[in-house]
Amino acid sequence: MTQVTSRDLGAVLTRVAFGAMLLSHGLLKVVVFTIPGTVGFFESQGFPGFMAYPVILGEIIGGIAIMLGLYTRLAALLSIPILLGAVLVHAGNGWLFTNTGGGWEYPAFLIFIAVNITLHGDGIFAIRKLPLIDAYIPPILKA
Repeated sequence: MTQVTSRDLGAVLTRVAFGAMLLSHGLLKVVVFTIPGTVGFFESQGFPGFMAYPVILGEIIGGIAIMLGLYTRLAALLSIPILLGAVLVHAGNGWLFTNTGGGWEYPAFLIFIAVNITLHGDGIFAIRKLPLIDAYIPPILKA
C-alpha cells in the first residue's frame, strides 16, 4: 500500500483548484459573456477574434484535464500562453485585480501555479494518461 504524503495532498489540492479556476473562466466566456461577446472583447484588446475559440477550449478542456489528473503537466504547460495573454490584457490596469478592469497580479500568480503543476505533476487521485494517445506525449510531460 502506498502512503499518502502531505506533498501528494498539496499537489492534488493545487491541481483541482487550478483546474476549477480554468474551467470556470472558460465557462464564463461561453455562458455569461457569450462566444460572440468574447470574440468582440478579444478584438477590442487587439487580439484576433478567432483566438477566443482556442482560449475557451483550452480553459474548458485544460481545466477538466487538470482536475482529473489527465496529462496534468501538459495541460498546465499549455495553459501558460493563455495566462500570459491575460497578463497582457490586464497589464495596463495596474497591480491589483480589484482595480477597474482587473490588475495583472492574479493572472501572473496563476502562471506560477501552472509552472508549479508542470514541474511537480498531478499528485494522487489522478487518471494520468490514456493509452491511445500516450505515445504522442513527450516523456518529460508524462511523469
